[in-house]
Amino acid sequence: MFKKILIANRGEIACRVIKSARKMGIATVAIYSDADANALHVKMADEAVRIGPAPANQSYIVIDKVMEAIRQTGAEAVHPGYGFLSENMKFAEALEAEGVAFVGPPSPAIESMGDKITSKKIAQKAGVSTVPGYMGLIEDAEDAVKISNQIGYPVMIKASAGGGGKGMRIAWNDDEAREGFQSSKNEAASSFGDDRIFIEKFVTQPRHIEIQVLADTHGNCVYLHERECSIQRRNQKVIEEAPSPFLDEATRKAMGEQAVALAKAVGYTSAGTVEFIVDGDRNFYFLEMNTRLQVEHPVTELITGVDLVEQMIRVASGEALPFQQSDLKINGWAMESRLYAEDPYRNFLPSIGRLTRYRPPVEGPTASGGIVRNDTGVFEGGEISMYYDPMIAKLCTWAPTRADAIEEMRVALDTFDVEGIGHNLPFCSAVMDHPKFVSGDMTTAFIEEEFPDGFQGVDLPEATLKRVAAAAAAMNRVAEIRRTRVSGRMDNHERKVGGDWVVSLQGVDFSVTIRADRSGADIDFADGGSMRVESDWTPGQSLARLLIDGQPLVLKVGRISGGYRIRVRGADLKVHTRTPRQAELARLMPEKLPPDTSKLLLCPMPGLVVKLSVAAGDEVFEGQALCTVEAMKMENILRAEKKGVVRKINAEVGGSMAVDDVIMEFE
Repeated sequence: MFKKILIANRGEIACRVIKSARKMGIATVAIYSDADANALHVKMADEAVRIGPAPANQSYIVIDKVMEAIRQTGAEAVHPGYGFLSENMKFAEALEAEGVAFVGPPSPAIESMGDKITSKKIAQKAGVSTVPGYMGLIEDAEDAVKISNQIGYPVMIKASAGGGGKGMRIAWNDDEAREGFQSSKNEAASSFGDDRIFIEKFVTQPRHIEIQVLADTHGNCVYLHERECSIQRRNQKVIEEAPSPFLDEATRKAMGEQAVALAKAVGYTSAGTVEFIVDGDRNFYFLEMNTRLQVEHPVTELITGVDLVEQMIRVASGEALPFQQSDLKINGWAMESRLYAEDPYRNFLPSIGRLTRYRPPVEGPTASGGIVRNDTGVFEGGEISMYYDPMIAKLCTWAPTRADAIEEMRVALDTFDVEGIGHNLPFCSAVMDHPKFVSGDMTTAFIEEEFPDGFQGVDLPEATLKRVAAAAAAMNRVAEIRRTRVSGRMDNHERKVGGDWVVSLQGVDFSVTIRADRSGADIDFADGGSMRVESDWTPGQSLARLLIDGQPLVLKVGRISGGYRIRVRGADLKVHTRTPRQAELARLMPEKLPPDTSKLLLCPMPGLVVKLSVAAGDEVFEGQALCTVEAMKMENILRAEKKGVVRKINAEVGGSMAVDDVIMEFE
């Protein structure tokens, strides 16, 4: 077994590999760019080596720099994680030439399956059903348009060396094919150092289901069942689960056996994933094979009990798999929510900055019999950089049934406390409560269909609102008692806090009367009904754990002028608890209107201006591309919302922009 492993990656996956290596008694080496000098993976590793400036194409994906770090530290093996150099054949060959073990498949398998064009040709030759597409290289944007018309719109434009949603665009017409080709090409070059593009038919209403395979160098190959990854946004997975709620045993077995046959056909070893598109009749089509560890591997580990990273390391050292296919059973259900540094209220655009608060839920067994796991690469006080992928954590839950795993995830999301950046926790909560997701009736079009206008938060049903209102009333009473004591208005413990209040939230007023005792409070509603609230919450705590009629409720709480900001189950609420007279006067207050920005193009996220598509004086039309801003390795095309004339350009190509900076003005 190896004595020292270098992890050629960063963030949560580097931390994940370090954990397994440490468990195996193997020393670890981290590499880092200038932006990651204080990163968590650097702190966790036994050694760390700086490899260059912040941009990945000057550090993490420069093979020579990684090789020098290997020589400098004497690492015997390298785990590449995912992304960066994980599917780079030249890197695998460089390691082989150096006599360093690659914790992954052999370079011929990477060459044949890591390249999506080649892998499709091999799959077709092996008799695997594949999605129609053009497997050759595409010269330019006009060639892309011609091919797209031959295949028939809609089409998927994809980076040959891509992964994680990078370098992928859906085109529904010629203009989108031109734009998508160029953006995919640019993203592919920036993220993978390989700008080759291919095009395939975009299958509408599909489910994305993938099979985890694991093979050793002794001829053993198994599948560890499937993962459902249909909840995607911009072709990037957001929610994953294992197993799939859609497959039956016959389909699961057929997909697994086909995945193993494909892996054996290319001499595959280590962990890999065969991805399929599955239609409503459970017909499945080979999509691609990822010759690396997948982001969503924890859900497979939770239902099988197999540490995939450990097995990858053991296979790389020459050991045989310790189990056979018949040993791999499905135990329970697992969910994964990816926490992204992005603002769901700004169409999920990237968000950067300092994590002023980062407090994940407690990992391990839960009181209700489930398990919580959080794979992360950040810490409270750390910086989220604009240079890398926006995913900062993977929150996973396990339970005996799918319904229980969802409920465990709901509670875990409610107790995940993050401040300082925009993040998608509210959206993940909304998905967990969505009827289509709960029923398992979803496709890769779920987000597009259910949130066509983007995510604007959740409107809670009245029953939930009343629970929150009861909680807010009880919490406000605690805060009022504290204020009266601090101000000296409470003499000899005589209670000066009134019992009648009006709780206003989500446009609804609840008139309540509070009857308190030593263990909690009864909240009587004027329209009938009463709720018992018990909690040990004290003012200033950002997380309130309460029991409402004996049922748990977790709220994220922050002070705002005249009340609280309360977040729960995807809703972001301004809650005001006033005396009846204060509530009467508040209804008379005029509503403050936001400033008019209709004649401005504001930068929706921090990033770099890579293209200006118009000039001052140009007439623009609705939907026309105005400029392109790059952030976190993704290009974002900003378009005109209506017809107008450009009066002034305030940005320049290559310039950095902050959120709400004015890019251009209109007449």
